[in-house]
Amino acid sequence: MTAVQSSGRLAGKIALITGTGGGMGRAAALRFAAEGARVVGCDLNEAGSAETVRLVHEAGGTMTAMAPVDLGSSAAAESWVQAAAAAYGGIDVLYNNASAIRFGPIDVISPDDWRFTIDNELNSVFYVTRAAWPYLVASGRGSIVNVGSIAGMRGVEFMPQNAHSAAKGGVIALTLQLVVEGGKHGIRANVISPGMTATPATKPLLDDPPPEFKETLARIPLGRVGQPDDVVNAALFLASDESAWISGTNIVVDGGASVLG
Repeated sequence: MTAVQSSGRLAGKIALITGTGGGMGRAAALRFAAEGARVVGCDLNEAGSAETVRLVHEAGGTMTAMAPVDLGSSAAAESWVQAAAAAYGGIDVLYNNASAIRFGPIDVISPDDWRFTIDNELNSVFYVTRAAWPYLVASGRGSIVNVGSIAGMRGVEFMPQNAHSAAKGGVIALTLQLVVEGGKHGIRANVISPGMTATPATKPLLDDPPPEFKETLARIPLGRVGQPDDVVNAALFLASDESAWISGTNIVVDGGASVLG
């Protein structure tokens, strides 16, 4: 992760971040804490979650986290949000980052794998946001940052990911409704849609890409895959007061790949 000079862009804010056990969630926890936020995270991975908390504390930041937390369960999501809000006395920022995916073409993917993906990429966002809503209303300056995907906006040729695409398309649509319902409460809602980003989950694919995926990678206009900080930079902007009059946007972070169709 890139070292950055903190400017206190999130000073005084209480930020809930899901999926902080590694990858983009860990990068977000470290960056948000460095910018002055008090961070509450969660993950299914207990060891990864604890390591992120250790890294944040080692860097001088403020963070607590709960694990394991299964956000595909409405009861577990509600329980985590209540505990998270109690940790520092409220919620100003909700960053719905966590996801878990199962792939398969439409004629192969099982109903169980479809439900698993929808539960962990769309329902989880609904469960957490619904539970956090009263606290965001009370904040009067709440910011919701949802992680979408370019797969929610277009077909993807290198991976059979219909459940993932449907879930992320749902996240994008849900965000638009949150804009409308949240505006009168001072709540903003925005989406970040990453392209291929280097994380522990994508490492096997990037280490040994199939031929059709190599072609996709070669066509990225900016010449590389994304890094977690590329996504977190956009999230930090949307979480901060710098974006105080931005709600309903979808920032595509993909090195320009999606413009090629």
